[in-house]
Amino acid sequence: MSLLLVVVSALHILILILLFVATLDKSWWTLPGKDSLNLWSDCTWNSVNKTWDCSDVSENGWLKAVQILMVLSLILCCLSFILFMFQLYNMKRGGLFYATGVCQLFTSLTVFTGALIYAIHVEEILAKYPKGGSFGYCFVLAWVAFPLALASGIIYIHLRKRE
Repeated sequence: MSLLLVVVSALHILILILLFVATLDKSWWTLPGKDSLNLWSDCTWNSVNKTWDCSDVSENGWLKAVQILMVLSLILCCLSFILFMFQLYNMKRGGLFYATGVCQLFTSLTVFTGALIYAIHVEEILAKYPKGGSFGYCFVLAWVAFPLALASGIIYIHLRKRE
């Protein structure tokens, strides 16, 4: 049983790391060359100074929705981990981790919704930039975190506390 708890905890921490990197790093969209755009600022590579020049993100409503959903997913994932630890030490034997599982399922839902909005409305979000480019690794990490969080939520719902 202790091996299962270690695996579930490691999976949860992996999901947290993926969500932190996906939300805070600077590569949701990669323009031709070294330019990349994230959720929070528009960063372009200055080849003369060999530095990144960053400015605040545009006032696009779809991008604001993605920002809110990704931050909400981080909050829910942290909350579900705290709930898991609390339930692990305070729940009676035989109890199920329903609260943790439901919270993790909502994490999965918010990541899915945020990444889907970004994928559908990427042309509107990036309207002021030249055409071309591709999704960056942060976008991919968000999509990887989605099924992991979904699986984690299902595991938590079926996980029973034993002594």
